Amino acid sequence: MEPLITRLVAASVCISHRAGRVVRDIMSKGELGIVTKGKNDFQTEADRSAQRCILASLHKLFPKVAIFGEEEEDPSAVPDDWVETTLSEEVLKTVGNKLPEELKNVKDEDICVWVDPLDGTAEYTQGLLDHVTVLIGIAVKGRAQAGVVYQPYYNYQAGPNATLGRVIWGIIGVGTFGYEHNTPPEGTHIITTTRSHGTGAVARAIDALEPTDVLRVGGAGHKVLLILEGKAHAYVFASPGCKKWDTCAPEAILHAAGGKLTDMHGNDITYEATVQRRNTGGVLCTPLASQHKWYVDRVPKEVLDALPVS
Repeated sequence: MEPLITRLVAASVCISHRAGRVVRDIMSKGELGIVTKGKNDFQTEADRSAQRCILASLHKLFPKVAIFGEEEEDPSAVPDDWVETTLSEEVLKTVGNKLPEELKNVKDEDICVWVDPLDGTAEYTQGLLDHVTVLIGIAVKGRAQAGVVYQPYYNYQAGPNATLGRVIWGIIGVGTFGYEHNTPPEGTHIITTTRSHGTGAVARAIDALEPTDVLRVGGAGHKVLLILEGKAHAYVFASPGCKKWDTCAPEAILHAAGGKLTDMHGNDITYEATVQRRNTGGVLCTPLASQHKWYVDRVPKEVLDALPVS
């Protein structure tokens, strides 16, 4: 039998496709069921249903693995056709014997799975569908090691007959798959940051980096994909707004591609079951780990002093 991590990723890829279909079906019916949880913080029927789909599927396949989702939903209340139990043959074949030794014998109790069923909910309600992702992150002993990011509406502007959706996945030590890696255009310095949760501290941190352009978009998953695809040089968020389910999957994929994601102090974000859910130190990520310190060193001291260490 394949190692647990390999099976978890292979399952998560298939489950993310299923959850993405749930998200699209709810949008097509026009009954979003929007609930306001706070300022610029929304939940829709798509969030709730996609989480039930993901958690029910994962619990059925991996009943002993700890799974944490953003929404408080009962995974038992799920239609049978939402439960996905297949494993991606592509993932199984791609990983093969490439899995690093330290991941081959991981046990159920070593793992925490962090799920954001619909990252970019505000943008989903506003029709900015390219910002929306489904995130399934896999942490081993507190470290993000593997992740799946599904874009339900990838290609949605290509016409009525376009095939929607794509999945990006990665495992540290194996690689990243599902997208085309590029570098940002020369002579530019592009920063991506929050679209709806901006603060004075976020603005001061970005200004200190002297960008030529700032991309204000929704969803942590979407912003990290901009980094991976060479559309931005860094993702900067000097605020305690993100949660563990926002960053676990994107971090694992970014690290598997040679990048780095930390808090604004440059400290690692940890993902144990007992850890606080909020990333109190903010988020900073770059496409190459070697570039990361340059950004940390240029964030104003008063901005860092106002952010607790994660």
